[in-house]
Amino acid sequence: MSTDPSATFRRYLSAIVLNSLAAAEAAGLNATDYYALNLLDLTGPLTSGELAVQTGLTTGATTRLIDRLERSGYVRRAPDPADRRKVMVESAGQPKGLDEVLAGTRRRLAELIQEYPEAERATLFDYFERATTAYQSATDELIAARDA
Repeated sequence: MSTDPSATFRRYLSAIVLNSLAAAEAAGLNATDYYALNLLDLTGPLTSGELAVQTGLTTGATTRLIDRLERSGYVRRAPDPADRRKVMVESAGQPKGLDEVLAGTRRRLAELIQEYPEAERATLFDYFERATTAYQSATDELIAARDA
């Protein structure tokens, strides 16, 4: 094991990505579908345009994503109450067995976090919040540079 903090952090991030890919496959989803369902669960309904921006997909690929998820019964299209010309995409359920697929990861992480004293847990969750914002800002910069 390397003592290089950068390498440690990269291994950590790789473990998260690989776990997410394995969970998606175990739930019978591709990675993009899994991510989109998680996103809708976290944010609530989104327009197809918002979903395209959040996933980084083109509008055509987003339409195919929504169609695929709708056929599977995971999302539904609904009129936007604020603008009836727009369509909202909302969660309609999760893949059967997804909770079972994620149970091992959730259990292991809960056990790990419980090993930390309350003050250190607060620091961990402060980091998660702040790192989320940092990653979102960095992603926005990458997208803006790509689209420029």
